[in-house]
Amino acid sequence: MFLTRRFYIAISVVILLFVAGFWWQWSYWTAFAALVLIAILFILEIVLLYYKNGIDASRVCAHRFSNGDDNKIEVRVESSYHIALKLSVIDEAPVAFQRRDISFSLKLKPLEGKTIVYNLKPVKRGVYGFGKIRVFVSSIIGLLQRRFTCGEEQEIEVYPSFLMLNNYELLAISDRLNEQGIKKIRRIGNNTEFEQIKDYVNGDDYRTINWKATARRNKLMVNVYSEEKSQQVINVIDKGRVMQQAFDGMTLLDYAINASLVLSYIAMRKEDKAAVVTFEKQFDSFVKPNRGKKHMTNILENLYGQETTFGESDFSSLCVNMRRFVTKRSLLIVYTNFFGENALFRQLSYLKQLSKHHVVLVVFFKDQELENYSHQPKRDMQDYYCHAVAEQVAIDKQKIITILRSNGIYALLTSPQQLTVDVINRYIEMKAKHAF
Repeated sequence: MFLTRRFYIAISVVILLFVAGFWWQWSYWTAFAALVLIAILFILEIVLLYYKNGIDASRVCAHRFSNGDDNKIEVRVESSYHIALKLSVIDEAPVAFQRRDISFSLKLKPLEGKTIVYNLKPVKRGVYGFGKIRVFVSSIIGLLQRRFTCGEEQEIEVYPSFLMLNNYELLAISDRLNEQGIKKIRRIGNNTEFEQIKDYVNGDDYRTINWKATARRNKLMVNVYSEEKSQQVINVIDKGRVMQQAFDGMTLLDYAINASLVLSYIAMRKEDKAAVVTFEKQFDSFVKPNRGKKHMTNILENLYGQETTFGESDFSSLCVNMRRFVTKRSLLIVYTNFFGENALFRQLSYLKQLSKHHVVLVVFFKDQELENYSHQPKRDMQDYYCHAVAEQVAIDKQKIITILRSNGIYALLTSPQQLTVDVINRYIEMKAKHAF
């Protein structure tokens, strides 16, 4: 049982009336009558609220949450009381969210139920624990509240952004990927893999007419070509300390993991084989190139368990093991980050070794906070110095692109928020140009 603010206000008024009774007798009798009325209402509310267990609440949510996305949670509250109620509902969200505002006030009519809907956005993979649902109930009298403890404690696993993947999947099925910023790029030249011969229909390219088959069948026949298949697209994720920088609460590592998941799906829709490699101080994990729904599940499970020890990444180990495990020429998309030219030069020789056997696309990140700061107005001399440093960092990033390209390595500088779209666009562009 919990006493409400209304109860304390009523008792305070009664006390003031009793004090005033030292001077005015009518005030004393008014206070006494008010105290009796409060006692009657108090007992009545106890009877109304405690004569039965009339509240039930339950939580409905997915058994897996998607990292970096809004995940919907529903709390259903049902009343079996025959009176109107005022409720305060608190859902004990996982501590990791640091949310203190998941409290909802609502009113229920007799025998009514309502559903509360809210969203949680995790920024880190792992296991999150929900607690109980606390419901505080008072009647129209409002002098006290009865607490009900409902629902069950449950653990939710936070996986890489499969909600984003589902969104891209639906858009791909309906051929509306351009709504997410994915470009439609015309493939250069004719497709080189012959598929079949079919009857000519209006709209077919006359250059594909098969004249020998036409002569034999005495009607126009055309060759059908399909895109080259079974090329390998390997997402190589650096798990070192350079990938622990955070934007909007989520690390670069998690942005890279989400992008790798979506790109793997897009690559498989393009009839390519997708793979995932993670490394840090040593070659860490390798999901072999393949395609299919089961393979997507393997990639998702692999990416879910990726953690870092905040160590220095060893690109030499990456080179040795890539030569050992990947023999076919592939597109390697390396997600990493460089904080200056010196950081690049320490790894450049290893990237050049990789580029001898594979097509290498290095993806690294803009410092979005510094870039935003550099566009703010300058107010004093210190601001001028700070802006100069921010602009120099941006210049260094552009130099890194130039150095990589001059060594035959593709480069992509992007913001964390645009990472997925930019990587997919670059993959489609490179595939259209037969870059790998």
